[in-house]
Amino acid sequence: MSPPAAPSPAPTFARSVVLQPGSGFIATFRALWPYLWPPERADLRKRVVLAFVLLVIGRLVLMGVPFTFKWATDALAHNPTTLGNWLPFLVGAPLVLTVIYGLARVGSAAFVQLRDAIFAPVFMHAVRTLALQTFGHLHQLSLRFHLERKTGGLTRVLERGRNGIEEMVRLGLNQLVPVIIEVTLIISVLLYLFDWRYVVVLVVMVVGYMTYTIKATEWRIAIRAEMNESDTDANSKAIDSLLNYETVKYFGAEARETARYDVSMARYERNSVKAYTSLAWLNFGQAAIFAAGLTISMVMCVRGFQAGTNTVGDFVLINAMLIQLYIPLNFMGTVYREIKQATLDIEQMFSLIGRDPEIQDHPGALPLRVDAGEVRFDDVHFAYIPERQILKGISFTVPPGKTIAIVGPSGAGKSTISRLLFRFYEPQKGRILIDGQDIATIQQVSLRSAIGMVPQDTVLFNDTIEYNIRYGRPEATQAEIAEAARLAQIDRFIKSLPEGYATSVGERGLKLSGGEKQRVAIARTILKGPPVLVLDEATSALDSFTEKEIQDALDRVSQGRTTLVIAHRLSTVINADEIIVLDKGLIVERGHHRELLAADGVYAALWNRQRQVDEAKATLQRATAEEGESVRVSLTE
Repeated sequence: MSPPAAPSPAPTFARSVVLQPGSGFIATFRALWPYLWPPERADLRKRVVLAFVLLVIGRLVLMGVPFTFKWATDALAHNPTTLGNWLPFLVGAPLVLTVIYGLARVGSAAFVQLRDAIFAPVFMHAVRTLALQTFGHLHQLSLRFHLERKTGGLTRVLERGRNGIEEMVRLGLNQLVPVIIEVTLIISVLLYLFDWRYVVVLVVMVVGYMTYTIKATEWRIAIRAEMNESDTDANSKAIDSLLNYETVKYFGAEARETARYDVSMARYERNSVKAYTSLAWLNFGQAAIFAAGLTISMVMCVRGFQAGTNTVGDFVLINAMLIQLYIPLNFMGTVYREIKQATLDIEQMFSLIGRDPEIQDHPGALPLRVDAGEVRFDDVHFAYIPERQILKGISFTVPPGKTIAIVGPSGAGKSTISRLLFRFYEPQKGRILIDGQDIATIQQVSLRSAIGMVPQDTVLFNDTIEYNIRYGRPEATQAEIAEAARLAQIDRFIKSLPEGYATSVGERGLKLSGGEKQRVAIARTILKGPPVLVLDEATSALDSFTEKEIQDALDRVSQGRTTLVIAHRLSTVINADEIIVLDKGLIVERGHHRELLAADGVYAALWNRQRQVDEAKATLQRATAEEGESVRVSLTE
């Protein structure tokens, strides 16, 4: 038996700032900033600086648009006084000013697009990095976490978090900052060309506009949160139902599943209608506030024109500046709403990253050293919840190269033993040792690289047969993969397929039969070459003929390896070196097959019950075969 290849180190990521729900935009942006200004990427930091420079230049060019409009209007109105103070050489040249007006609009748009193009690699790098960190961290979280959460819900959190990062960066840096700069420039212009009253009107309008927007948005956020929750619930139900397609068909439950899905969709519909209604009120209020501010400013300018202190161009300037501000200011409502929603989505993503794994390597943990491969459980107590004790002081040893079987009725704690051995959970009391090393003190990745698992329910990746076998050892050669398939007795089947090893197995391996999936799992484990092997009811879901073939393959795989067999069908473990019988979390019997039968205890009762079930199945199969033969004869007569 060759030792397994050295495990690849698990990906590690720098811990992010932990965000609590309701942290707000500032805290969330601070948490995002290291991803937007990565210390190791000088090229991205240069892009941030260049994008900001282009932002300022673009705003200055955009401010020239209403001025060229004013000057052209004054020139057409034969009022060169104000124009002459600014550009004497263009007095009486409305055509030239009109061309400049158009160029200013084109120029401002060009700076905006150039800035977005330069900054795009920055925020997309942030999206990728944070999404990768979240995805990697999800794989570090405990089995308990994943059993308690729905996979569809987690993928939605990841998806919305990615979109939230993109929205926050794109809207916050590319829209919020430009509006702040533009408002500052307009205030300067109003103070210079007009007087403080215009500034007061502008400030009151902006403050009122944003106050109304914030208040209305807070109302809408609660509605959006309920809408997202119902969306996630509907999505999770859809995924769960489709993954259990065959079960739905077995029970003729299509209508029931549709009705169950419709409950979530009806809730989503109600919340969506509320969201659209609230949006209508928000837009109306924003338009009314802006219209009031614009009207007051223009009325003051008209009075100034009547008093001879303003020109027609000034009237046009006031209108053009505020109308020009209205577009981004109106968009600020959307910016606030989307940033608020993005903040919620990003907080959920950061909450996943900030969640500590239940099982962690201790500081200074060393890799597992496997010499002989002895496995020992020493007074192990375990409970998933305190009220229900699963294992109550389990102690046994699997000698190197030997096979120990764990049997017992359902709920006895058999599969819990394999989960503890893989350190998916940790016992509340006692130790689990491999070659004398407490697995609680060693690196998890080295522990799991030393143990091979063939589970009862083999779920394959939606990829090729080769990919699923190679998963046991990614660096394996094609010859090693073929040899593993031969030992697992699946090589002939693979060669009979038109695409051979490149054949896709479908989602969860559903294109393969149960026996074929088990053989792929066995080949994968053979390729891994672990010194310790766990067979968790690996044949309980198969028919008798397939079970015999798979059992022969498993017997070959376990030769020379320390093997722990968790068995449901006792016929598969009669040759084990020792059989341990669990009942209600305790070892009630142990010994060889014949010894346990002679003891006439729990094992003997289980054995007799299974024989009765097997005999009943055999009788039913014979009766079915005889009935089919009778029908065939009558048809031929």
